Amino acid sequence: MDSTFPRARKPKLGYNTAQVESFLQVARRAYDGTARPDDEPLTSDRIRLTAFAMQKGGYSTTHVDQALERLEDAFAAQERQVAARLHGGEAWLTEARATAQVVSNRLARPEGHRFDRVAPLVRGYSTRDVDRFADKLTRYFSDGWPISIDDVRGVVFKTQRGGYREAQVDLLLDAVVDVMLAVR
Repeated sequence: MDSTFPRARKPKLGYNTAQVESFLQVARRAYDGTARPDDEPLTSDRIRLTAFAMQKGGYSTTHVDQALERLEDAFAAQERQVAARLHGGEAWLTEARATAQVVSNRLARPEGHRFDRVAPLVRGYSTRDVDRFADKLTRYFSDGWPISIDDVRGVVFKTQRGGYREAQVDLLLDAVVDVMLAVR
């Protein structure tokens, strides 16, 4: 039996194959403009936030995640084209600049104070790791320092007690991805 993606070896967990296949069918229809009335609307943001249940011998998480990134890129390009036709290319870039300014303002905060902290006994992202990556992002926004969208999507932070609130850091990284996709 053919499968869309390689599978995780049997004792290992992978993504639920039925959920992945169902999602890909909806995505294909949405991209082709043949969405069904009962299909949930699909955007690049929604693709980025998609999650699947795990199952033994499911689809390889690495391969599916890479496909989702390519799919997100394709939807973002399509969204950019539609927005440019409807509102002009400058409106799209103006929105991206505004988001970039919000991100830059957050990154300009002093080290150790860029994001809210979790309680002292709760684990959050390592402030040192996040601040180090935030410095790279600051150089990207202020000086055009080279950093790829894959670097942002794939960054992993250690955890520490009393660290930065993960949800807040993740939202900022999503905003950075949005800006990078907008200016491609």
